[in-house]
Amino acid sequence: MAERGHLSPPTKHLCCRPGYGSGCRPGQRVASTGLSSGALCAGSSAAAAAAAAAAAAAAAAAAAAAAAAALGLLPLGKTQSPDSLLDIAARKVAEKWPFQRVEERFERIPEPVQRRIVYWSFPRSEREICMYSSFNTGAEDPAITLGGATAGTAPGGGADTAAAENRLPFRRGIALLDGGFVDNVLQVGFHLSGTVMEPAVQSEPETVCSVAISFDRCKITSVTCSCGNKDIFYCAHVVALSLYRIRKPDQVKLHLPISETLFQMNRDQLQKFVQYLITAHHTEVLPTAQKLADEILSQNSEINQVHGAPDPTAGASIDDENCWHLDEEQVQEQVKLFLSHGGYQGSGKQLNLLFSKVREMLKMRDSNGARMLMLITEQFMADPRLSHWRQQGNAMTDKYRQLWDELGALWMCIVLNPHCKLEQKASWLKQLKKWNSVDVCPWEDGNHGNELSNLTNALPQGANANQDSSNRHHRTVFTRAIEACNLHWQDSHLQHIISGDLYTNCCYHDNNENSLFDSQGWPLWHEHVPTACARVDALRSHGYPREALRLAIAIVNTLRRQQQKQLEMFQAQKKENVGQCKSLEYQHLPAHKFLEGESYLTLAVEVALIGLGQQRIMPDGLYAQEKVCRNEEQLISKLQEIELDDTLVKIFRKQAAFLLEAGPYSGLGEVIHRESVPMHTFAKYLFTSLLHHDAELAYKTALRAMRLLVLESTAPSGDMSHPHHIASVVPNRYPHWFTLSHIESQQCELASTMLTAAKGDVRRLETVLESIQKNIHSSSHIFKLAQDAFKIATLMGSLPDITLLKVSLELGLQVMRMTLSTLNWRRREMVRWLVTCAAEIGAYALDSIMQNWFTLFTPAEATSIVATTVISNSTIVRLHLDCHQQEKLASSARTLALQCAMKDPQNCALSALTLCEKDHIAFETAYQIVLDAATTSMSYSQLFTIARYMEHHGYPMRAYKLATLAITHLNLSYNQDTHPAINDVLWACALSHSLGKNELAAVIPLVVKSVKCATVLSDILRRCTLTTPGMVGLHGRRNSGKIMSLDKAPLRQLLDATIGAYINTTHSRLTHISPRHYSEFIEFLSKARETFLMAHDGHIQFTQFIDNLKQIYKGKKKLMMLVRERFG
Repeated sequence: MAERGHLSPPTKHLCCRPGYGSGCRPGQRVASTGLSSGALCAGSSAAAAAAAAAAAAAAAAAAAAAAAAALGLLPLGKTQSPDSLLDIAARKVAEKWPFQRVEERFERIPEPVQRRIVYWSFPRSEREICMYSSFNTGAEDPAITLGGATAGTAPGGGADTAAAENRLPFRRGIALLDGGFVDNVLQVGFHLSGTVMEPAVQSEPETVCSVAISFDRCKITSVTCSCGNKDIFYCAHVVALSLYRIRKPDQVKLHLPISETLFQMNRDQLQKFVQYLITAHHTEVLPTAQKLADEILSQNSEINQVHGAPDPTAGASIDDENCWHLDEEQVQEQVKLFLSHGGYQGSGKQLNLLFSKVREMLKMRDSNGARMLMLITEQFMADPRLSHWRQQGNAMTDKYRQLWDELGALWMCIVLNPHCKLEQKASWLKQLKKWNSVDVCPWEDGNHGNELSNLTNALPQGANANQDSSNRHHRTVFTRAIEACNLHWQDSHLQHIISGDLYTNCCYHDNNENSLFDSQGWPLWHEHVPTACARVDALRSHGYPREALRLAIAIVNTLRRQQQKQLEMFQAQKKENVGQCKSLEYQHLPAHKFLEGESYLTLAVEVALIGLGQQRIMPDGLYAQEKVCRNEEQLISKLQEIELDDTLVKIFRKQAAFLLEAGPYSGLGEVIHRESVPMHTFAKYLFTSLLHHDAELAYKTALRAMRLLVLESTAPSGDMSHPHHIASVVPNRYPHWFTLSHIESQQCELASTMLTAAKGDVRRLETVLESIQKNIHSSSHIFKLAQDAFKIATLMGSLPDITLLKVSLELGLQVMRMTLSTLNWRRREMVRWLVTCAAEIGAYALDSIMQNWFTLFTPAEATSIVATTVISNSTIVRLHLDCHQQEKLASSARTLALQCAMKDPQNCALSALTLCEKDHIAFETAYQIVLDAATTSMSYSQLFTIARYMEHHGYPMRAYKLATLAITHLNLSYNQDTHPAINDVLWACALSHSLGKNELAAVIPLVVKSVKCATVLSDILRRCTLTTPGMVGLHGRRNSGKIMSLDKAPLRQLLDATIGAYINTTHSRLTHISPRHYSEFIEFLSKARETFLMAHDGHIQFTQFIDNLKQIYKGKKKLMMLVRERFG
């Protein structure tokens, strides 16, 4: 017997720690081996005592075996011999008792009994091995294919998924085991060892890994492997050795703890054993052996003060914690590494997998679940980014925020474990409060926190509990878990609900608000709904699915009862015209075996509809609002996976009708708060689901949901004095809705869905149009709806739907009115589209938008886009217009053009002239409008453009007049030799020259006054001297045929002005000239000389001019030297 120290034998009876089962799946239990072939020693009183203690267990096992055979769990036609009493007793002892307690209870344990206890102490289920050696890839049972070789491909997945799974340590371990790479397996007491060969691959040679495993009470308590694995999970070699022991127990050589073997040796054998051991490992153990020998030979040494000696193969001590091996250091390092990546390189996915592993452990009722979550949370709290974000005032990323949410939810599940000990819960509460008090601890709403109601505010047991958390000014991600620590499971009614399916009371007729049963006798559970749902989640997470379903059904029945009473109350108040609003409610659902004709599927669907349809205030903060939208979309996505049958359609009808009639309790009721979360996304789903079953109800629901009161100037108000009124905030403040653009887009999607469905139905199209015009406030979204309606109305292969086209046009007109006085980068696109839409309807629609242009378009849009497109040849051909229709549209276009020209001559004059070309009176009117505006409101560029238009259309005198007006508006300074108006000035002078001497004489003074640029003036001067006036364009006019003299007016005035411009420009350039511009300046003087020489005394003037330059700028020696070289 292994000796652990001098301890008096305790007088304790056999007991089993509650809450732990064998974990062995049906059909996976290992059969007895030859080691148990013998019976208990007849003379052993200890063995007899152990057998007697297990008698009840034997009877239970036999009954279970019989029941299994009766239920067909055993193969057909095969029988299974019952286990021996020794095996039954040993198996139970191995599960529950540390081996030290067995040793202390009995003075002497026979070797066969010890062997069977040691044999049964190793884990018997592969499920836990899988859990500690791989992530859960999504399968409900990760060990579903544990019995055979490695699976080829994942069900429903591709080769990539299968390859990823095969790389997991568990799958690799199975491959090593199946490949026969496990060898030298030896079990000594509670210690298993062996070697696992890693076959050679392309880049690495074959290696042999030594593996050692310690175990206790069917749990692996420590592992070591020479491969040096650094990971959270067991390596493939540990998996292979563990599965070898589980699958091939008969092939494992089993020995008692080494202390039992030593106990059987005499002195000579012991000495030989020690010397051989030292010889075999002298380089490793010799120093330790000598040290131990010295201490043993010393009478006063500490080692001699203790009776007995330790034995690593003798199993666990009484005080040892019984839990699976978890490498805490690796957990911390991995989480720290994932967090350091900041959400990149798949770190967010890895952290979510760790959270899934925690849930998997909780479901297996493994104490390491809480332990692992504690380690993860510590690393999250130590993340340096938290303090950085807090100091910088930045918000954490959305993915990182979701990880914190999951962390808080997991702690809720931990503390609500129905079977956790009080000291455990107290320890968790202490740690949670410690984290909660840290300044950088993330807040619950993801923003700046807000005062939310206490999680347990509806419960007598916790209404005033947890005063510590209320001292904080904000709620953190741990606040709900801290509040949940005050909840308990000792309520007798609650215990009856979760204990059995037949807990009813048909004789119970208490109709009070908090009655324990409904009118049909089914149990109710009155608790704050989030709290009750947290209980359900905790039960399910900790592996109690049946209990979770029972409580869920009780909650559903309670909600149904409350829903009906609230509806009756609202209807009664409505009749009395009281108009007071009650507190927000939830709705209720059904379940299989509990309520006739209902199933868990109908329960799930109805609960989802209830949650989606309840009225709720939009929370503060960007993250909280995004979370509302995201959760709604995720829930609807789940619902869309369900195919509706007649039963589910009835539920949809029932809930839709209730939501419409339920008043302030519903988000689709008649009375909602201004800041209530909109129902657009949910209503779209309801609409599409009900459309083919109850179209009237579908449209009624969707139309009710179209409202968006937060954008309205006023909204219905309720009884603000009521303590539980949903509208408990100031109604007139403008809220910070960060997700408003998303909400408006969802509103637009709902409207588009209704428009599509209403095609061909005049009444419903009018109703939908009215709703859109009333409730949608974004011009871009209305324009999108108009485009959608147009596309639907003009689908290829079918005749256009005129009613839907009119709806499209009406929406387009509304967009025009909304954006008329505001800047919108899509405005031009919108105008063009509207004309296209009107053209699709017909000529009367085009005529209508032109007659009402002033409410829809700017003058420039009306003339340049609308009227021009309407009277274009393409429109005439497309609509097959006759002469009368063409003239009517043309007349409207001319009227529009003249109105626009009067209102905005700068931008519309040219378009008006173009539109009025075919009508002499209208054209003259347009021209007169241009003349009237030319002196006051039109620029030179606009006038030049119209002048060129007039010349092009055969009106040279009108062109000349407009050109002269344009020149008077112009001012060209000496250095503007690249001005865009230069070509227009040259054209105007050429036009004047072509008309005759008088016209040229009239325009030159204007040019001299407006143009100061020497190069431009010299260019004009040369052009005027090349030909005689009136030669370019005769136009029936006579001319003298003589070239004009430079010594007489008007060219003399132009020549003098040009020479003066050169002189002024020269002095201006010399003021700030640099050496790099000297050569350019010399060329400029050369051009000036050419102009000077055009005068009869030009040579003398130029010489005087150069001499003056030399005298004035004699300091610029280099430049003056260049001047002398060129000009003397």
